[in-house]
Amino acid sequence: MSEAVTAHTSDLDRAALTAVRRLLDGVFDGLHDDDWEHALGGVHALVSDGDELIGHASVVQRRLLYRGRALRAGYVEAVAVRGDRRRRGHGAALMAALEGVIRGAYDVGALSATDDGAALYVARDWKRWQGPTSALSPDGVVRTEEEDGCVYVFPVTVELDLAAELTCDWRDGDLW
Repeated sequence: MSEAVTAHTSDLDRAALTAVRRLLDGVFDGLHDDDWEHALGGVHALVSDGDELIGHASVVQRRLLYRGRALRAGYVEAVAVRGDRRRRGHGAALMAALEGVIRGAYDVGALSATDDGAALYVARDWKRWQGPTSALSPDGVVRTEEEDGCVYVFPVTVELDLAAELTCDWRDGDLW
């Protein structure tokens, strides 16, 4: 079983951040700069084989609006395991490390999953959001219908009605 180490973005030197970006570029066939920006400023989980980085995920703080309340959310970003190292428990190790951070600091965890990645989160007891999703834009709340069914939550301090509306804060690039 692999073990993930955690570090805040501020604790990673330029070489470590370059290695993370290189890994993400390879896994995602070229990562958009907005997506890279979304992965920074929080806690990173890293899995290495010797000196070689083979897995990464990060959790950053966001606000989710739920039934008139702004929840402090640990939002998971940039979950990636190098292609030749998948299905060996590295993704689970990354998520276990971040779930510990989420339990200790947030009301809820949240993420947007691809079809390929969803099985990992479901196996770890993340819940698929079944209600409508939205974003709080500079012009007010806008629906994000393309994200419906892709958002997963990890409740910590709140009970959630998974069929209610969930609204994320605004950011450049992908909103969820």
